[in-house]
Amino acid sequence: MAETKTDRRKNKAPEAKDKAPQAKGKEGLKCGIEGCKRAYQAKGYCFFHYDKWKNGELPKARYKTCSKEGCHKKVVAHGLCAEHQKKTGEAAAAVPAAPPAPPAAAPG
Repeated sequence: MAETKTDRRKNKAPEAKDKAPQAKGKEGLKCGIEGCKRAYQAKGYCFFHYDKWKNGELPKARYKTCSKEGCHKKVVAHGLCAEHQKKTGEAAAAVPAAPPAPPAAAPG
């Protein structure tokens, strides 16, 4: 009789975990964030703070962030993210230009 998938799963011995997973970074180094005791992964941070760094949520972000208060998106142009840059462009287009001067009277 052929062995089914469910039979194989039931018969497979559970794997014992001898140790906790090891950090991917260099041994002996710790996260650079004050008070964090996690092991180093990359760029001086543990896995948790490294993800925050990648997302621009730490004070020293991996890219320049938008200059608007509370916005941590990547800068596109003139210190603003795409969203705020678009709003600035719309506001500039909404301001009407000065009306054209009336034509000068012909001398005569």
